[in-house]
Amino acid sequence: MEFWRRKKDKERACFLKNGTVFLQQLIADCNGISNPIRMFSSDQISKATDHFDAECSILDASSCFTWYKGVIEGRSYVIKRFTEPWYEDEPYNDIVLSSRVSNHTGFLKLIGSCLEFPRPVVVLEDLDYTVLNQRGSVGCEDALLLPWNARLKIAREVATAITYLHTAFPRIIIHRNIKPANVLLDKNGTAKLTDLSHAVTLPEGKCWIEEPVVGTYGYTDPIYFSTGILTPYSDVFSFGIFMLVLLMGRQPHLVESNGRSEFNILEYVKDLLERGEPVVFGGGLNDMKPGQMRMFLDLALRCCEERNEDRPMMILVAKEIKLIEQGSLEDGHI
Repeated sequence: MEFWRRKKDKERACFLKNGTVFLQQLIADCNGISNPIRMFSSDQISKATDHFDAECSILDASSCFTWYKGVIEGRSYVIKRFTEPWYEDEPYNDIVLSSRVSNHTGFLKLIGSCLEFPRPVVVLEDLDYTVLNQRGSVGCEDALLLPWNARLKIAREVATAITYLHTAFPRIIIHRNIKPANVLLDKNGTAKLTDLSHAVTLPEGKCWIEEPVVGTYGYTDPIYFSTGILTPYSDVFSFGIFMLVLLMGRQPHLVESNGRSEFNILEYVKDLLERGEPVVFGGGLNDMKPGQMRMFLDLALRCCEERNEDRPMMILVAKEIKLIEQGSLEDGHI
């Protein structure tokens, strides 16, 4: 009985602490107006995940959090448990912003959360998700690449989701961590952008903010990395690297075991083009569409230009990918 009382006291303390921070962030984000979300109990989450047993974990995509699949009241859910202790505000940011974008098809649908653990737990709709690997495909790292049409569709859907963050609200949202591991495919192959824990909401009327550098090596905008100035073009750069990974089926960076030689996908492609050598696209020969792939490459490189003013806005990137996908652009006219 004493153990049970101590357990409930701890859960109550966690709920009060988490609930206070969550409410503060919710008010700051949208003046208390948001989509309603369900509150789950710690008992429900513990039972669904068998007390966060590794056997219940799925989608091994990040060291910052662990995904679980569990059943609550007869319905299957995807449950996200944050494991990285360094950023206290991550889970609250993820819940608040996921609630805001939850009705958009480009994001995971947020069902609710549990505030009775030391760090909030997020509960999402389960659509038999699979996560993209580091080469922009699914399965093990040496698995075959997805068909080109599927990769092009993923790029268009992720671009549309990022555009929504940049344009749909009075205050611009910058994702800040675009990479394959943060893209899930549902059972129909539809791409869903996830992990808004590092996302930043700019002050209303502003198009930049100074922030500590957060992101994933190989995808981080060099301007943001060197200056700490974060803009929507930082997402454009990261998306350009994401496009190169999809196109070539290679990780954005590799370091050899001796630590001496490093592969950088952007510098590799630029070097090939400067020397007049062909860029080898990933995928089977029967699936290749060289005209589309060259236009896709050109767009990716423009997203990765050194200066912000030379990069296209995300809304234009999304439109251009759609035109490439439809075959509406003539080769060489982008």
